[in-house]
Amino acid sequence: MNPRIKLSNEEIKNLLDIPSLHLPKYTGQILNLANQNAQGTRPKVVGQMSELIKEFSGKTLDEWEDWYLKRHPEAIQAATEKILAMIDNFKEVLEIIDENMVRAWVRDLVIIKTFIGLKFQEAILKKIARTLDKKYRLASVEDEAQGIDGYIGEIPVSIKPISYRSKNSLQEELNGVMIFYEKVKGGLRIDFSALIDQVQS
Repeated sequence: MNPRIKLSNEEIKNLLDIPSLHLPKYTGQILNLANQNAQGTRPKVVGQMSELIKEFSGKTLDEWEDWYLKRHPEAIQAATEKILAMIDNFKEVLEIIDENMVRAWVRDLVIIKTFIGLKFQEAILKKIARTLDKKYRLASVEDEAQGIDGYIGEIPVSIKPISYRSKNSLQEELNGVMIFYEKVKGGLRIDFSALIDQVQS
């Protein structure tokens, strides 16, 4: 007998005698997206659910619902109103989406964002060079073989994600001064403190 089994969400509901929610096709995906944008079920609206369920000492779904609603009587309605307002926003936008808009979005995703993903190292070099009032250049094939991604002035640099900081063995193969980046909402956070030390020394 295999000691590892998998329980689907549907099976969990069945085992706990919880009725399934049946919605028209795509409804759940749209409501999830609306909720993400509206932040309707964030802790400030509905409470910190992971903590609340620990406090609950009852056994049944009805007991849980009664216990929860006594503590957060307005939560379901508040979340509903937030999500419904976002659905109304979606409806307005859906009225104006046409083929040209969809084509422009697809081009941006397939062409532009892919290009940026391949070329963002050059953007990092250019930004740092401007910040330090230096020239920059991209690495040659020979440089790349040594782990160098480019030059700021005459200083070779290696551009790596911030996770490389914890991988000391990989740093031994890199001959450039380390520049670290971290993907954040809306762009990149860049740390070139080691380069500043080199420039100032």
